[in-house]
Amino acid sequence: MRPTFPDVSISTERLVLRPFEEADVPTLVEMMDDELVTAWTALPHPYTPRHAHEWATRLAPAERTEGRGIVLAVVEFLTQRLVGSVHLHNTDWRCRSTEIGYVTARWARGEGYASEAVQAVAQWLFRDQGFERVELRTAADNTASQQVAQKVGCISEGVLRNAWIARTQTEDGGWTEIRTDLIVWGLLPEDLEDLAEPAAGAGGFAHFPDPR
Repeated sequence: MRPTFPDVSISTERLVLRPFEEADVPTLVEMMDDELVTAWTALPHPYTPRHAHEWATRLAPAERTEGRGIVLAVVEFLTQRLVGSVHLHNTDWRCRSTEIGYVTARWARGEGYASEAVQAVAQWLFRDQGFERVELRTAADNTASQQVAQKVGCISEGVLRNAWIARTQTEDGGWTEIRTDLIVWGLLPEDLEDLAEPAAGAGGFAHFPDPR
């Protein structure tokens, strides 16, 4: 039987990371149907209530139960408002490694929520789940996401040339696809231990896979 992550919630000083619920669907639509999310992720555009409902109720839970990773909604502790999402995927149970992707809602950018959430998940992976490596991949021009990686202690390990398709808006309001490089970042337990303070002050998007 393939190993799986436990059904877990993770808390920080400001955030709760928990499984998605059907009640998250309206806010999830608003979060994902955003220009920056469209530009830097492989999510469908426009992102509809049908997409959100399928993701929250079927596809996201299956990531955990089928052993591929885990998807966590990121909500503010005080308001319970959805401010982002963290997705562990491409999990290698033998090597105890996984790749992390994240999205930050436009109303929550600049608050450091992405860094706080990624750091919390990494700590949980290393300390409670016995993992030895977390990998991030950020588009070469996505500076906000690169700032998140740096703030949580990731080390830039190289470039995958022409490895991602980003989207850019055209003058008529449409979208066109462009190829771009991916920067690979690695995080090991000792990298996280070197951080003196919790990460804060950045928000972005790291290689969030197509959930369809």
